[in-house]
Amino acid sequence: MLPGTALVSTALVVGGALLTAGAAQVSVPLWPVPVTGQTLAVLLVGSALGSRRGALSMLVYALLGVVGLPVFAEGAAGPGVLLGPTGGYVVGFIAAAALVGRIAERFGGRRFTAALLSFVLGTVVTFGAGTAWLAIALGLDLQHALAYGLYPFVIGELAKAMIGAGVVALGWHAAGRRRDAGQR
Repeated sequence: MLPGTALVSTALVVGGALLTAGAAQVSVPLWPVPVTGQTLAVLLVGSALGSRRGALSMLVYALLGVVGLPVFAEGAAGPGVLLGPTGGYVVGFIAAAALVGRIAERFGGRRFTAALLSFVLGTVVTFGAGTAWLAIALGLDLQHALAYGLYPFVIGELAKAMIGAGVVALGWHAAGRRRDAGQR
């Protein structure tokens, strides 16, 4: 390992967790699951950091909240959040970041369509885990779990996936232009 590599990796992981914490505070209250910016942050972190560091970043995010830092939506904190109705979404963030990161590593996430596909898949993972957990935590049948934990979010999550994919594609395009300009 190169000198400073561990420090850089640690900074990236913590930075991803803090980005997610900040995005969690962009929130529209809705019962039982608020609309937040977290899901967009998770996708961007996974894409930017790759599978291992992306998943680790989301694990750090979850642990920061469990130990009492107000990083979850609406400034919530504590183990009760993970054990409550929205805990599955937070657990899903870890898997979603790993998946999006893995897709970016394996197939590249530099093009809009590739990033969009990986972001949609990551969103499916987050909402699959979240909706299942919501059903168990609140004792809901499938119809009610979907009505409370998935349907209200579909359009917004698709919009976030498109915005995130656009950010990733534009970022890579700008990085390529800077690299090309530096080689002249």
